[in-house]
Amino acid sequence: MVRRDSIWKSLDWVTIIIYLMLIVFGWFSICGASYDYGDRDFLDFSTRAGKQFMWIVCSFGLGFILLMLEDTLYDMFSYIIYIGLILLLVVTIFIAPDTKGSRSWLILGPVSLQPAEFAKFATALALAKYMSAYSFTIKSWKSALMLAFLILLPMTLIILQRETGSALVYMAFFLMLYREGMPGVVLFSGICAVVYFVVGIRFDQVFIADTPTPIGEFVVLSMILLFAGGMVWVYKKKWEPVRNIIVGFFIVLLVAYLVSEYITPFNLVWVQWGLCVVVTCYLFFLALSERHWSYFLIGLFAIGSIGFLYSSDYFFNKVLEPHQQIRIKVLLGMEEDLAGAGYNVNQSKIAIGSGGLTGKGFLNGTQTKLKYVPEQDTDFIFCTVGEEEGFIGSTAVLLLFLTLILRLIALAERQQSAFGRVYGYSVLSIFLFHLFINIGMVLGLTPVIGIPLPFFSYGGSSLWGFTILLFIFLRIDAGRNRRLV
Repeated sequence: MVRRDSIWKSLDWVTIIIYLMLIVFGWFSICGASYDYGDRDFLDFSTRAGKQFMWIVCSFGLGFILLMLEDTLYDMFSYIIYIGLILLLVVTIFIAPDTKGSRSWLILGPVSLQPAEFAKFATALALAKYMSAYSFTIKSWKSALMLAFLILLPMTLIILQRETGSALVYMAFFLMLYREGMPGVVLFSGICAVVYFVVGIRFDQVFIADTPTPIGEFVVLSMILLFAGGMVWVYKKKWEPVRNIIVGFFIVLLVAYLVSEYITPFNLVWVQWGLCVVVTCYLFFLALSERHWSYFLIGLFAIGSIGFLYSSDYFFNKVLEPHQQIRIKVLLGMEEDLAGAGYNVNQSKIAIGSGGLTGKGFLNGTQTKLKYVPEQDTDFIFCTVGEEEGFIGSTAVLLLFLTLILRLIALAERQQSAFGRVYGYSVLSIFLFHLFINIGMVLGLTPVIGIPLPFFSYGGSSLWGFTILLFIFLRIDAGRNRRLV
């Protein structure tokens, strides 16, 4: 009894209260989104509101069980849980029925479960276990490759299930890795990749004035050369090589532009290719002459950036499905398809905007009641909040999520073990990614990739997955005083 009493006293009840509030608000939102005129029996298990209520009750029981287990069990069985979920992901590829173009749902009688949602906590546990080993150092190549393997393996299996959106969630773990000491250049490279992809795709068919120079390639190659010079300054603090790279780049490009403008038009990208070759060879020469590998790595960064630029076009046109291409084009303003790919987002904006300051009231939303918004009780559930509760209600929900995020940061920082801290930041990263992408998706700020809003979107798999993620961390936090630093 003493041990159980100490668990309840050690639990972070603030987080639990926030969890309960989100669960309740989420259920009322599902009631509003799935409500049909004249049908107010929200506990009828044949309705989505009734089914979600059942999932909520089960999640409470699941959370209680997770809190009753010893916190050391999560550390002890991390790898076993990870391997078990990986095997389940593999099996799902072969036995799951085709559902809206994906094979990610297992049908167990009247219940459908999506293993990808549960693989998140399994991956978080495996990462925490590996990174808490005494021999671990994040700057080791061996460790970096192992971390990449643990993250990319479930991602690959989920992509094979044709669930690209769910797979992208695993990129959130890189936020945790950055907190744990991952070199900033890795995060910078990731940001650069996103910028290269967006600029390269968006302006691929736009040309500078009357020249044959595509703006997309021109801007990205210019950024690569400028970034190379900037990285030399950041890591070596030497003005001479920076001057040679950046000033030389501007002089050569200016001369090339004048020739193209006033003598004979040609593609300035050709000149940039030559500059990239010269700059890369120059960096390799500095690496050999001064025996500093920093120059060599910057040169590799430039080569990798160029390779990514030209492979992104292949990825966009050959790897992505046509509907995914259209969604990205609509988001980037390359196409306007209000009746097709842009329909969901357009109707979502209308629903949120129609809510005004205070909203239309519970069950009084017209856009959602008339089913104008597809997936309005799953991926686009936030538009129901905006329409029924208005700006004030939407702000309250966002503030509640912000409080949860800040609380998770506080809990992760107070962990006395690397295992607890890494797992805590993994949970934080996943929640943050879901919030940013889902809210941005509903507002038309991010691509529509089909990921749920935590505790709001309809579905037992996502609700259970987020509950497991959170309550394992709460149990680890409750037993933190007995763990080693």
